[in-house]
Amino acid sequence: MARYTGSSCKLCRREGTKLFLKGARCNTDKCAFERKPFIPGEHGSAKGFRKRVSDYGIHLREKQKVRRIYGVLERQFRKYFKMAAKKSGVTGENLLQFLETRLDNIVFRMGFAPSRKSARQIISHGHILVNDHKVNIPSFLVRPGDEVVIKEKSRNIPLIQEAIEASTDVANFEWFEVTKDKFFGKIISIPTREQIALDVDERLIVEYYSK
Repeated sequence: MARYTGSSCKLCRREGTKLFLKGARCNTDKCAFERKPFIPGEHGSAKGFRKRVSDYGIHLREKQKVRRIYGVLERQFRKYFKMAAKKSGVTGENLLQFLETRLDNIVFRMGFAPSRKSARQIISHGHILVNDHKVNIPSFLVRPGDEVVIKEKSRNIPLIQEAIEASTDVANFEWFEVTKDKFFGKIISIPTREQIALDVDERLIVEYYSK
């Protein structure tokens, strides 16, 4: 399975904003974006070099930002966009809904993993059950009514334990519910745009693929 294996911090620096790809570490003074808030590479000096961005560049950067937040490669991201365009409703909102209902994002949002990258690892190693069935595909799309549970034998894994103890904002999500002490979560509904905690302009992505 193809995946990005480079530095996560370089992605944040390239997009000029924190993407919180390393979970709690991004809120500490160890965050590379705080120490080096400029584009990586020979042209991204500490002097704050920024070339003028074209309209195409603005659309591209917004697409890249969302793609990198969710850890999706270009081919799969384009597939989600085509699915969103065919579905009734607002294409941009549909796209974010597909990304939000990926199992790796759900495991991260529910506080069972410190980051989406860690969530993909937990899922791939077979530690997650969906409706009492093991699912090891991070891109699996959940639906309302689905129950997501950490396998009983996997509940003592330090990574999962630490993530659950550190998670504090799961109560802010209205479209799913979590019972931490039972390592249990349930999808209540598909999130609306207002319920998706993401500071992006999905309209720019729609315009990017529409050109």
